Amino acid sequence: MEGYVKLYEMLESALRQAGEEAGMLLGQGLTATLTDSLTFSKAAYFGDLDDGVFVMTIDSREEYPGQFYLVFNLRDAILMSSLLLGIPAARIQEKRRLSIIEADDIDAFGEIGNMINGAINTTFQASLSGKAQLKQQASKKYVPEIDPLSAEEPLPDGEYLMFRARLEMEGQEMHHLDVLIPLELGNQYDPPPEKLAEPEQVEAPEDAATEAVDDAAADQPAPTVVTEEQAERPVAAAAGTAGEDMVVIFEDSDEDRLHLREALDFTGFKLVEGPLNADVKDLFSKGNVRMVLIGSQDADDRELAVCIKINALRQDQPVPIVMCAHRWTRTAVLKALKYGARDIVIKPCDPQELAAKVKRLCRLPSA
Repeated sequence: MEGYVKLYEMLESALRQAGEEAGMLLGQGLTATLTDSLTFSKAAYFGDLDDGVFVMTIDSREEYPGQFYLVFNLRDAILMSSLLLGIPAARIQEKRRLSIIEADDIDAFGEIGNMINGAINTTFQASLSGKAQLKQQASKKYVPEIDPLSAEEPLPDGEYLMFRARLEMEGQEMHHLDVLIPLELGNQYDPPPEKLAEPEQVEAPEDAATEAVDDAAADQPAPTVVTEEQAERPVAAAAGTAGEDMVVIFEDSDEDRLHLREALDFTGFKLVEGPLNADVKDLFSKGNVRMVLIGSQDADDRELAVCIKINALRQDQPVPIVMCAHRWTRTAVLKALKYGARDIVIKPCDPQELAAKVKRLCRLPSA
């Protein structure tokens, strides 16, 4: 497939990050490696389909309006959702063999999808020149010769860019993830280069040469003049994106805040802290926020409210959030991820484990 080099590179980086983060959520080593890109029509794609698939819709907003689709093999979706739900291995194999997907699987896979969407969203926002905002929408299964294939289901008719990533998990047989982006939306993300029209070859009389040069100069647009007032006009920036790099810690316990500070000394970042009810905007005003740590006894609504405030403040430029708590339930984990946490830690925090998460989320050298 010619062109779309920038889009390929964006997806390559985004899917690699998505695989790592989804693997950590599942407690398994998962990689997503982009291997190929093609142009397909919907009819050709689904006409060659043998296995069932699980289609996740991603809504693209702001300056890049449209929708694109993540298409997983149905058995891969069942595997990942079952691992998140803690289902025994024998039952997982039976569900995969019979392609059994239940309501709990769909809910659990939605949480995995949130994490994958978050990784893609972060990469797109950092790489695109305009504002981009990706939101996960409804997911649906499609099994050939069983589920209906219509003009709009499981995705609209049309021509698509297909980017294929190989999924690998130790000890498991997996297939691939296909990202299907409509051509029109792909051209918004990665516009094709403009073709310059070849000038017509016209022989002008020698005595008209000077006149032609004058005419050409007259046709040139006048240079844009930037006034002093425009040059000095400040550009609005999102809260917590300017100044010294820092990590913000929200924690009520003085002792736990001390332990977190000691564990983060290696970063060299400024460490700013406050209780759970601290003013988020005020703390974010003190520098460039690279990451946020939220500590508590239980991951309840009070801690999740801090996540919501941070995401509302930085909805256009998300910041990684790690939640630390003494007690976690499966429901609490799912809620934390739903409300914007990128990772979780069980207290007391192991300094090496926390350091590994900080290095990954802040893209620091591992050595």
